[in-house]
Amino acid sequence: MEATLHVMPYGAGWDVIHEGSRYAESHHATLDEAIAAGTRRARLTKVELLVHGSNGEVSARSMPA
Repeated sequence: MEATLHVMPYGAGWDVIHEGSRYAESHHATLDEAIAAGTRRARLTKVELLVHGSNGEVSARSMPA
């Protein structure tokens, strides 16, 4: 099973990144785009998705269905 996915602010946009990974899986201009991409990936890989706000704190979480 893969590590938890995170949506995190990065630069002028938002990254989708696996916990413990050095590099983002994808980068998005908006938070909504990043959440959509992260949700799709989390469902496919059956992992939890954590969404971090611009302050870095977890603002939402989604468990695999």
